[in-house]
Amino acid sequence: MAQETIQLHVSELNGVTTELKTLVVIPVYNHVKTLRKVAKGALAEGFAVLVVDDGSTDGSLDSVADLPIGRHRLAVNQGKGGAILAAAQLARSAGYQAILTIDADGQHDPADARQLQETASSSWPCIVIGARRMETLNVPRSSLFGRDFSNFWVRIECGQTLPDTQSGYRLYPVEFLESSRFLSRRYTFEIEVLVRGRWAGLPVLSTPVSVYYPPGDERISHFHKFKDNLRLSCLHTFLVTRSLIPWPHRQLFRDAGAERLPSIFQPLLYFRAMSREHSSATQLAAAVWVGVFIGAQPIIPFGIAVTVYVCHKLHLNKLAAVGASNICCAPFVPFLCIELGHYLLYGKFWYEFNRHSLLNEIHYRLWEWLIGALLIGPLLGVMAALFAYLMVSTFRKRRDSDVSTQDDMIEKAEAR
Repeated sequence: MAQETIQLHVSELNGVTTELKTLVVIPVYNHVKTLRKVAKGALAEGFAVLVVDDGSTDGSLDSVADLPIGRHRLAVNQGKGGAILAAAQLARSAGYQAILTIDADGQHDPADARQLQETASSSWPCIVIGARRMETLNVPRSSLFGRDFSNFWVRIECGQTLPDTQSGYRLYPVEFLESSRFLSRRYTFEIEVLVRGRWAGLPVLSTPVSVYYPPGDERISHFHKFKDNLRLSCLHTFLVTRSLIPWPHRQLFRDAGAERLPSIFQPLLYFRAMSREHSSATQLAAAVWVGVFIGAQPIIPFGIAVTVYVCHKLHLNKLAAVGASNICCAPFVPFLCIELGHYLLYGKFWYEFNRHSLLNEIHYRLWEWLIGALLIGPLLGVMAALFAYLMVSTFRKRRDSDVSTQDDMIEKAEAR
């Protein structure tokens, strides 16, 4: 697509040289009211600044024409991911090691940028997320739900629990953005880049940052509920599917801090570590769902192997999943699945329990089992997962309460 460059010499931008040469990038699309304040705030922190206008129609780029910053315009709106990748190309040509993205809507405080840079310097190369403190006023419930929903799927896809996978306040290695291929260019880009970063071997770190949400009538959002949620669903479907494919990811970096299980030749340590792996209430509930769903399928000789493989790829607790799969042991769940499948195919239940229907027509029974399992498996999995979640949450709350009570008693005894 055609692009118009208003200022090409990014290397001439004002900025303080640091150990990690960082360029602050502000992608903008129709934020003329807030862009200037954000750009001036980043300049005040001593950073070189580049504004990438993603095809704005409100004159956003003109509002910062007099500031000592780099400016680049995309003639056609390409999405935030397109703007970030365009900025990475300019940053590389100017000799920058990292770009630090900050939203143009004023949600982030440029004063927090140094925290991201310092965090990155301690474990470079890496991706750093500015995790928003979302206990402030005016935070929409949809944003809280969207953050938690996104955090769950990113953990499934790359195995790392992150506090805020939807924050646009981030620091990226330019080398990673330049050497990787991405499917997304719009809102979904910021999810995909985290997952692909972990797949490539990059540590993904977080540091808390402040956040400002204006009142609802002043808030400007370009998130399209239908289109962007559909894009997110398609992206997560692809990433989960890719996670399950036994083809290694392209390793661009070596993550020396990655956690590994003890050797299988140390069985006690191995099984102890495996039982504690991915063991939050939500993670255990997800593992239980997977175990029950796979356990319901007509793959009896291979069920445990498939369960362990899927849980390994999706970073779920293997022991919890294998244990939960026993809920589906023969003959009860298989019989229910066959009955349901038979009813869906023929409009009646199966009553002919004889040698002919059991052995000579076994291929029909397996087909009915599969059809029934695709309905009963998810439903039974949800029930088991909900039960597991409530049990684990209740147990841990009681345990924490008991520990707190014991601590209080010790403090009182010491005070006497």
